[in-house]
Amino acid sequence: MLTKQQIRYCLDEMAKMFPDAHCELVHRNPFELLIAVVLSAQCTDALVNKVTKRLFEKYRTPHDYMAVPLEELEQDIRSIGLYRNKARNIQKLCAMLMDKYNGEVPRDRDELMKLPGVGRKTANVVVSVAFGVPAIAVDTHVERVSKRLGFCRWDDSVLEVEKTLMNIIPKEEWSITHHRMIFFGRYHCKAQSPQCPSCPLLPLCREGKKRMRKREEKAANQK
Repeated sequence: MLTKQQIRYCLDEMAKMFPDAHCELVHRNPFELLIAVVLSAQCTDALVNKVTKRLFEKYRTPHDYMAVPLEELEQDIRSIGLYRNKARNIQKLCAMLMDKYNGEVPRDRDELMKLPGVGRKTANVVVSVAFGVPAIAVDTHVERVSKRLGFCRWDDSVLEVEKTLMNIIPKEEWSITHHRMIFFGRYHCKAQSPQCPSCPLLPLCREGKKRMRKREEKAANQK
């Protein structure tokens, strides 16, 4: 586990690397963001944006999603993984938005999590990005970066990772740090090919140092 000073250094370096980090899901309002985040589960933001470019012109309100047969909505998002399940959840959450929330996206995380297909990560993204509520959404990138750097333990659950990050990061930095960690994991500390040799955090990164040692050993054995 890193010290507070080391964690501060990591956060500051990520801020230097990705000063303009932001939510890359294209949306015009909280409702479109909610739909986009639901679609993004186990899917890239780039593919979601490609699909929602057409989707958000056809469907503007919760009522619009309810006005078509489920099969039609499935076809509209067919290129996205788990599209059948996501289409069902979208229609169910739209029905709940109309029945319980007057068609508006709730601003409270616990209320958002009552919606079909909306888990803690999705709710955290929505409250943070759409409503400016401090939150840390732990997606695959945030979890990977946190564990590689030693912000938390390898066997920590997603919820434990979130709680740890909330404890070690100042609350006013939760939302922006979430985006910076996503960018760091998506474009630098990648799952399959992390850019360890050029990483400014390598001296503190337990995973990176292991990778570099193995690379050096492999190179030595090939001589």
